[in-house]
Amino acid sequence: MNEFMQFFNQVAPENVSMSVKLLLLLTVFSIAPGILIMMTCFTRIIIVLSFVRTSLGTQQMPPNQVLIGLALFLTFFIMAPTFKQINDQALQPLFSEKINLEQAYERASVPLKEFMSEHTRQKDLALFLTYSGAKKPKTVQDIPLTTLVPAFAISEIKTAFQMGFMIFIPFLVIDMVVASVLMSMGMMMLPPVMISLPFKILLFVLVDGWYLVVKSLLESF
Repeated sequence: MNEFMQFFNQVAPENVSMSVKLLLLLTVFSIAPGILIMMTCFTRIIIVLSFVRTSLGTQQMPPNQVLIGLALFLTFFIMAPTFKQINDQALQPLFSEKINLEQAYERASVPLKEFMSEHTRQKDLALFLTYSGAKKPKTVQDIPLTTLVPAFAISEIKTAFQMGFMIFIPFLVIDMVVASVLMSMGMMMLPPVMISLPFKILLFVLVDGWYLVVKSLLESF
């Protein structure tokens, strides 16, 4: 990426042709899935939604396509201010030929670094800084993306698992109660999951579970 930026830094802004813009667009599209998964809130959202489905025990309901679609649009909603800053500070000046590609890259990384650093644990960041032998950064912008992205990713995974654990607790209690009742009645051959599933779905519907889960995700950011 650095060599790519250094090469195009030699090109004057007024000489940025449509072919260069097309090349940039194709490059962004090729790495877009990685950016979406590792540098946004998508990871936390999809893990928490998966925990919800697993704790309910509804197998493939909601389907994977629904969960991924919901996580995708929640990600766009949460990241909208960050994406707007990238568009205003980097993309529009680049397409207007006011800045070159390296300047656009640096400007675009600023909002992303601010978002990721806000949700990255100091312990995780220190791990990668120590391993790479880098000096302690004075500001957020001094943190290289190669260090910040993995630190942000493991912080998001831990947070998602913490939220998933809290979601599991009430459904685990229902499973234990149903299993105890069946054993006390001597109905050991009857699968507890078959009896507890309707009660878990009923509880989730009565408390408006999807609203609470999405609300918790939004408030976590």
